[in-house]
Amino acid sequence: MNRIGIIGAMDVEIERICQNISGIILHQVCGLDFLEGFLMETPVVVVRSGVGKVNAALCAQLLITKFKITHLINTGVAGAMASGLGVLDMVISTEVMYHDVDATNWGYESCTIPGMNRTFPADSSMVKLATDACKKNFPCKNTIQGLIASGDQFIGSNEMKEKIKSLCNPACVEMEGAAIGHVAFVNRIPFVVIRCMSDMADDHGETTARFNEKEGANISAHIVCTMVQALGSH
Repeated sequence: MNRIGIIGAMDVEIERICQNISGIILHQVCGLDFLEGFLMETPVVVVRSGVGKVNAALCAQLLITKFKITHLINTGVAGAMASGLGVLDMVISTEVMYHDVDATNWGYESCTIPGMNRTFPADSSMVKLATDACKKNFPCKNTIQGLIASGDQFIGSNEMKEKIKSLCNPACVEMEGAAIGHVAFVNRIPFVVIRCMSDMADDHGETTARFNEKEGANISAHIVCTMVQALGSH
């Protein structure tokens, strides 16, 4: 039976999911609370990782090695980058990458970790399930599949937005997805990143993100719940 690991960086990103989990068993590992139980009758383990790539990678590896998850989902909010994408629209990862890695002085392409792939591909079947769940639950929203880029910085200026677009032109930016995808990829665990746009990653990004954070997180969480139900039936 599938066992799904779910990571959100902040409490608000997993709150709605945790409210729907039954038979909860709490595990405390490395100062983190892992909630094991059933979501839509499917075995899950949910954790708030904390913000940033290292926190996210730590949680992903623990979910894989300690909790033996078979699939990995990252849920939450992000800053929109793609043309035509607006606040509270959805991005489903086709692949993830780091926008803040720079080894170009060593002859590597921008955003590439030496010795690694530039991007880490999401699982195509999970991408489809997530996209179908978006269209089913929120048919009026703009949902796109695309590249999600991560870095250890909140992008809240037009200058930084344009720089990242010139480097890798992602659909959206956030702070955890690439690290989660990286860990999943090297462990051969299928993954997908699901993000609702809280802001436009521009000069008004911080104010806009705070205003839309809860609604965006809940939309993404709702998609996860629908998707987990579908995964559980496979």
